[in-house]
Amino acid sequence: MTSLRARWLLVLAALGAAVAGFFLAHQLDRGGPRLTSGTWLPQPKVVPQFTLTDTSGRVFTRAGLLGTPALVFFGFTHCPDVCPTTLLKLAQIRKRAALAHLRVLFVSVDPQRDTPPVLGAYVHAFDPAFEGLTGSARAIDGVAAAFGVAVNRVELPGGDYTMDHSAVIFLINDAAQIAAIFTAPFDVASVSADLERAPPYLASARARAVK
Repeated sequence: MTSLRARWLLVLAALGAAVAGFFLAHQLDRGGPRLTSGTWLPQPKVVPQFTLTDTSGRVFTRAGLLGTPALVFFGFTHCPDVCPTTLLKLAQIRKRAALAHLRVLFVSVDPQRDTPPVLGAYVHAFDPAFEGLTGSARAIDGVAAAFGVAVNRVELPGGDYTMDHSAVIFLINDAAQIAAIFTAPFDVASVSADLERAPPYLASARARAVK
C-alpha cells in the first residue's frame, strides 16, 4: 500500500506540474508575441505626462500617443551615422510592416540646434509621414529619462559638440504605453515581421489606458 500510494503521489505531482506548466505557458503567451528582434515587456510601461513641440510648432503631449501604435526613436539631426541609418530603416519598416496607422516619432536630444523647422526638414527627407518632436532641454531630459534613454553632450575641439545617446526603438501601444523595445542592429525584415504579430496585443491595451 505504501508503494502504491507513493506511485499515486508521484503521478499526481507530475500531473500538477504539467497543468501548472500549461497555464504558465498560456499566461506568458497571452502577455505578448514572441519577438525575434526585440523584447516584449511582460508589463507595459506607462509613458508619463510630457510637453514637447512638433515640427509645426504645436504642443505635443502624451495624449498625442493615444489611439494608434507608434515607433519612437531618440536622436539628433547632426548625428553622423546611427540616426540617419536608423531612420532609413524605420521608413522601410513602416512600409513593410502590416500594421495599420503605424506612426514613427523622432525625438530630438539636441534642442539647441534642432528647431521645429530644422527637425521637420530632416525627418521628412526620410518619410513625409514621420513626426519630429523637440522642446526645452529640461523637457527632453525628462522624456528621455522616462523612456530610459541615456543622453550625454560631448564637447569637440573648436567649440563644436555632439550628442551620445541610446540607440533604441520603442514600440508604443494605443494606450500610450511602451510595449516592446528593439535594440541595434535593426534588421528591417525581422522588425517588420515582429510588428505583424503585434496588433492583437496593441489593440487590447485600450482598456488599460491611464489618462
